Amino acid sequence: MSKVLIIAEHDAGKLSAATGKAVRCAQDLGPEALEVAVFVHEGGDDVAGAAAKLDGVTRVLKVTDPANENALAAVLAPQVASLVQDGYTHVLVGNSTFGKDLMPRVAALLGVPQVTDVMKVEGEYVFQRPIYAGNAITTVEAPGDQVLCATVRGASYPAAGEGGNAEVEDRQVDAEIPQHTRFVGREVHKSDRPDLATAPKVVSGGRGVGSEENFKIIYSLADKLGAGVGASRAAVDAGYVPNDMQVGQTGKIIAPELYVAIGISGAIQHWAGIKDAGTIVAINKDEEAPIFEVADLGLVADLFEAVPELEKALD
Repeated sequence: MSKVLIIAEHDAGKLSAATGKAVRCAQDLGPEALEVAVFVHEGGDDVAGAAAKLDGVTRVLKVTDPANENALAAVLAPQVASLVQDGYTHVLVGNSTFGKDLMPRVAALLGVPQVTDVMKVEGEYVFQRPIYAGNAITTVEAPGDQVLCATVRGASYPAAGEGGNAEVEDRQVDAEIPQHTRFVGREVHKSDRPDLATAPKVVSGGRGVGSEENFKIIYSLADKLGAGVGASRAAVDAGYVPNDMQVGQTGKIIAPELYVAIGISGAIQHWAGIKDAGTIVAINKDEEAPIFEVADLGLVADLFEAVPELEKALD
């Protein structure tokens, strides 16, 4: 039987949805034990308590160290690797920026391979994951005689429910914290709109929007719908919006119930980021745009005429 350790991702005292999705994936392994490790520099009771409520979690390990004030992969990886020595068979984390930074370091310290972007569990060591920008799905089998490190594709799993009541245990970890990496600063784009990564509705704009000034038409429609706002790589590269709004293979992988693509051609890299969306709506004046091949609903029209009309209809 497997013993699974989930590495919690959290910020400002709140547990990330990516952790709940990793827990949901771990449930498919049918583990004997499913534990969550929360690394904090002080306090951390709120985060540990939230993790303890996730369905299927049998125990939460709270590791407190002043070095954990900022979630640096170089600092956390030795602690995770040390913790894993306690008989764990699997170590999982969300395939977020945090997880993609942390897990390769953990795998390297343990001397084991890593499975990236798990989207389905077929067996204790057999998984499905996307390749070729999501255009194909491959089945991979990892060695069953060593610890398995993996990141979980958030768009493929709903978050675990919150009906659990696991024990929270303070744990000390014997690990050498490296000094070659230090925290310098952090820049965060703040918005009152729903978070792009978890919003049930998302409106995105592409190169066809034309400028940073014109992007207000995307914000306006998103506000009408109560949606998060995203963008294609072309729009980000053109400077219309900051790069944390990018959706696609090299941006955020999302799975909203509704995705509205405006002025986006629909290159394969963008499609890789939205393929798990419930309903995809596309507005583009080019009837040959690739986005229409994957859209559930498509409108060939000038976005500067169609979007205001759509807003009027919503009113």
